[in-house]
Amino acid sequence: MSSQESISRRSIDDKKADVHVAVVSEEADTGAELVAGLFEEVEPQEGIRIRRKIDWHIMPLMCTLYWIQFMDKTTLGSSAILGIKTATHLTTNQYNWLGTIFYLSYLAFEWPQNLALQRLPVGKWMSINIFVWGVALCSHAACKNFGGLFACRFVLGMCEGSITAGFMIVSSMFYTRKEQTLRIGYWFLMNGTAQIISGFISFGVLHTMTKGFQPWQWLMVITGALTLITAVLYWFLFPDSPTNAWFLTKEERVTAVKRIKENQTGIENKHFKKDQFYEALLDPKTWLFALFSAFDNVPNSLTNQQQIIMASFGFTDLQTTLLTIVSGFVEIATIFTGVNLAARVKNGRAYVGFFYFFPTMLGIMLVNLLPWHDKIGLLFGQWITGISITGFVLSLSWLSNVTAGHTKRVTTNAIMLIAYCVGNASGPFMWQSQYLPRNHVPWLVIGICYACCMALLLIIRVLLVRENRKRDAEPHDSTYDDVYLEFTTPDGKRVERKVEKEFLDLTDIQNRDYRYVL
Repeated sequence: MSSQESISRRSIDDKKADVHVAVVSEEADTGAELVAGLFEEVEPQEGIRIRRKIDWHIMPLMCTLYWIQFMDKTTLGSSAILGIKTATHLTTNQYNWLGTIFYLSYLAFEWPQNLALQRLPVGKWMSINIFVWGVALCSHAACKNFGGLFACRFVLGMCEGSITAGFMIVSSMFYTRKEQTLRIGYWFLMNGTAQIISGFISFGVLHTMTKGFQPWQWLMVITGALTLITAVLYWFLFPDSPTNAWFLTKEERVTAVKRIKENQTGIENKHFKKDQFYEALLDPKTWLFALFSAFDNVPNSLTNQQQIIMASFGFTDLQTTLLTIVSGFVEIATIFTGVNLAARVKNGRAYVGFFYFFPTMLGIMLVNLLPWHDKIGLLFGQWITGISITGFVLSLSWLSNVTAGHTKRVTTNAIMLIAYCVGNASGPFMWQSQYLPRNHVPWLVIGICYACCMALLLIIRVLLVRENRKRDAEPHDSTYDDVYLEFTTPDGKRVERKVEKEFLDLTDIQNRDYRYVL
């Protein structure tokens, strides 16, 4: 029996007895027991205080980890100019495969990772994954050939698949929909910070002269050690949910849960619900977001090609390591301005994402049309191709904002990130030696992908606007207005408390009061 059928059937039976009670111990959200029977609104100042306390305890950890994971993921690109291709005898095709296997592994394990994130404590599960990939990253330094690097990259992809999915779940647990747009942007812009720090580390190890240990090996060991330290911090400090966050008192946990009532998505539910799984598969917006994710991440192969492309403009290896730092600053600036603009412009997520693609299109034109001797112009064009990252960041928060029901959210997150892997896995094979040095064919593919992304953002918005208008015209649905949670108190007494529909773990389709943000 599905969760919706279970609640509805009991409600109907209880109405016949003139007592409207539904036992929803498994169907309800984990936050329901904390707030059942409590209907007072959160005082604005108290809500702000709790939000600041949450920010102080989890945002530094989230930002640090996202910096670490992106730096680790891009060590392959940094190592390309530090000697890894020569030391391990890599061909161009083998180098491309090392970029692809990361995302194929990410893809293969994304659904199991999401199921684990639903059933297990989020913070502890992520810390285990961080530790394993830290070990795998350090192991790169011991590799002598393609086979060893292939195995290490496979493990990296398997483990890192837990991070973005876990962060999307955690962001929806602790923050309101408007706050999520900003917070997801803030931890995602750490990708830019990673490029800056990685650039300085690469510059430093290029000056390291040690017998039998090359600069690229130092890069792997240094970044791997930072990852292992982060794993330990996550085990002890990162919360699994606002219902058991170690830094909140019992009263503050209640406030933290009530604070996100407006999301109409609850906190989480540890039980897998088949009806929500199937609903996610049949929901058109699931696949529109997935298409956007796939098209937007084919160009992400630039991550591992960027330093090679800059070097082809005529810059030395030392210059190239420093020039990539600018790309990091560009990413920080574009994400920061984009998410703040989207949070301030009412119903403006699609429009902001759409317009941030225009500078990228200009950059693609410059890289392809400027004379090859104009290396400053080519470099500028290369830098501004990264501005479109704002669209993907907004799509992550937008998907989280328009999906309710914990199993459905886990499923849609997995599908979107699987599509992300498909795009990333296919992208590296565009970069073939016959297209050098101008790479016109890969740049053309990138331009087409971004044009498709622009169209998809507007299509998603039109779909959601129509659904909101349809719901506005419907009569009020009272199916879930009188639902009670039955549980046993510590002294053994069975009691019932009314639960608001926001904490019944309903999906965005089941809850007809739900309105999609635009």
